Amino acid sequence: MPDSQKQIRLCDCNRSFTLDPEQLAAAGATVACHHALCAGELPLIGDDLAAGREVFVSCTQETALFAELADATGTPAGGRPAAERIHFFNLRENAGWSADAASATASAPTGVTPKLAALIAAATTLPEPDPVPAVQMKAGRSLLIIGEAGVALGWAERLAGSFDPAVLITRRSAEVELPARNAYPVWSGRPLRLGGHLGAFELAWEQHNPIDLELCVRCNACVRACPEGAIGVDLQVDLEACRSHRACVTACGEIGAIDFARKETTRSERFDLVLDLSAEPLMKRVELPDGYAAPRRDPFEQALAVQALGEFVGEFEKPRYVAFDAGLCAHSRAQKAGCSNCIEVCATEAIRSSGDVIAVDPYLCKGCGTCSTVCPSGALGFQYPRVTDLGQRVKTLLARYAEAGGRDACVLFHSAEAGTAAIGRLARRGRGLPARVIPVEMWSADAVGLDLMLGSLALGACQVAVLAAGSHDAAPLKAQARHGQTILSALGYAGEHLRIIEADADDWPALETTLWSWAPATGGAAPARFRLLPNKRETLDFALRHLLEQAPAAATAAGLPVAIALGAGAPFGQVRASDVCTLCMACTGACPAGALRAATDSYRLDFIERNCLQCGLCVASCPESALTLEPRLLLGDEARRARALREADLFHCTACGKAMGAAPLIESMIARLSGHAMFATEAARARLRMCADCRVIDMMKAESSSDSAVKAWDLSA
Repeated sequence: MPDSQKQIRLCDCNRSFTLDPEQLAAAGATVACHHALCAGELPLIGDDLAAGREVFVSCTQETALFAELADATGTPAGGRPAAERIHFFNLRENAGWSADAASATASAPTGVTPKLAALIAAATTLPEPDPVPAVQMKAGRSLLIIGEAGVALGWAERLAGSFDPAVLITRRSAEVELPARNAYPVWSGRPLRLGGHLGAFELAWEQHNPIDLELCVRCNACVRACPEGAIGVDLQVDLEACRSHRACVTACGEIGAIDFARKETTRSERFDLVLDLSAEPLMKRVELPDGYAAPRRDPFEQALAVQALGEFVGEFEKPRYVAFDAGLCAHSRAQKAGCSNCIEVCATEAIRSSGDVIAVDPYLCKGCGTCSTVCPSGALGFQYPRVTDLGQRVKTLLARYAEAGGRDACVLFHSAEAGTAAIGRLARRGRGLPARVIPVEMWSADAVGLDLMLGSLALGACQVAVLAAGSHDAAPLKAQARHGQTILSALGYAGEHLRIIEADADDWPALETTLWSWAPATGGAAPARFRLLPNKRETLDFALRHLLEQAPAAATAAGLPVAIALGAGAPFGQVRASDVCTLCMACTGACPAGALRAATDSYRLDFIERNCLQCGLCVASCPESALTLEPRLLLGDEARRARALREADLFHCTACGKAMGAAPLIESMIARLSGHAMFATEAARARLRMCADCRVIDMMKAESSSDSAVKAWDLSA
């Protein structure tokens, strides 16, 4: 876009922080600085839009006001709508409101100007990411209400005008009458299963009540006829009080709603929405699906839940947060379990086993991205935003920051909602972000994997922090950081490079303390020039090679280590084979990454460590339990070369000398068969060491030398 068609307008929010256009121009940003863009200077933005310019405004607080102005401006002749040409980014909380902005410090000798220049460059020069594939969702007004009779029926009566309710009574209340008007379905029973998603929930329940409330006409004849009074006005039968007179059955007559011998007791129905009023929610998940509310028994929470459910009625479009490449999945092979990391960490139960691979339900997925973080192969890739887009943003930020004189850059990944709120609270109440801490917003910080962490360090950051505000479980992030820090320390990079910060908006003092007390660590001598790639393993390979080339340990007397030991769960490592390995090669068929291969020139099992995912499929597939995993990172080109893991001599036929196969495999077969009744004699066992041809010849010789032996030609029809 020509500069004449682009206007960058910055606002210091009533002089609450300093914007120096000359310093920013020297740092590579041509801008116009203002004091009250949302007030007296507002017409300037209108003029820009009317002139057809692309406008960038450094204010996110007044986006509604600016958007209203853009809508009023409309579309110039032959141009794009004004609403599509106005963009917003945050300088105030992310940089301006910082204790480093008042004066230069040892960690920020040039103040916040380098960070301002970096944030402006990223906001105004990077193209919009390609759209993410969407998932269409539709929900009507079919509402299932589950719970005790009184409260469930009470809400059904209130909501009958706004929804199409159906009630499952899970606990009777003898004094609660069913509604006088049969306006919606009412069932009773014990819930068995509740699954599905917004617009497609499915409930299965078991009906214990002999009275089928769907058939019942609520004449109350059974209530009057029961001699024990075992039937309440809720039309539920107290089976403990019932003495089997069956007077109720007679009273029900041709209606036929009462059946004490009912065989089909399991029923199921589908619903758009679910209001679960049970004491314990039927869905026990960390993240509940949209359209399902479980407020328990608090009336106020129930009212809020009902209000929220109303917002889900209609047609919706949500991003397909995760892309899945089945060819890279290391979940299972031939019914042998391998990697299940994604299934174990999914908070919405959107990932399940589906044969040799996993299946992702996009309707349940809420986009936390933890699955992509723990996936060792990159079969699951977070795409909201994609790693390539994030990598380009980080590269732009770090490059402009360094060009403007910034140093010791720390990249802070944070979520769009909870993370932004925490940073805003810190800026308003505390010291703000240090000048060297560059925030990078993303949908969910849980999606920051080892590739993003090490990739950012390779691109020029000296540290990477992940603000876990909004995370349901920071353990996977911490595990990634531990693996990365172990590698960096072994390469000689001094200090702490990776940190996971568990603080939300209410805990902003902890965020402040953590960031301001964090001393810069040793970074690389020069930033990498590559871009982060869609393939996770390739990005990791590029980042590790760059960090290895500049590793400070190479200049020490001890030099670089040959390999770096890592903790359990690391995505790198080797496979060890013990002497009990028979070279059956079952592991080569199970390995999803081609790390284990059968040699073509001899009986040898080769291993390429760079390809190993440490998924464990080889261990699970080995019939001799001869394989074990050792998490580590092998440095240098040795990791890319095939090396012999196990090699054996050929076994030759004892009669003719013909090669029969790997000696350990043949010996193992002989050991297993020697106890069989067919090989009870020494001669029979000796034939096991012969090839197929010699075995037949030896058997014919044995038959011809024995007069008592039964010959094939002696057998009659």
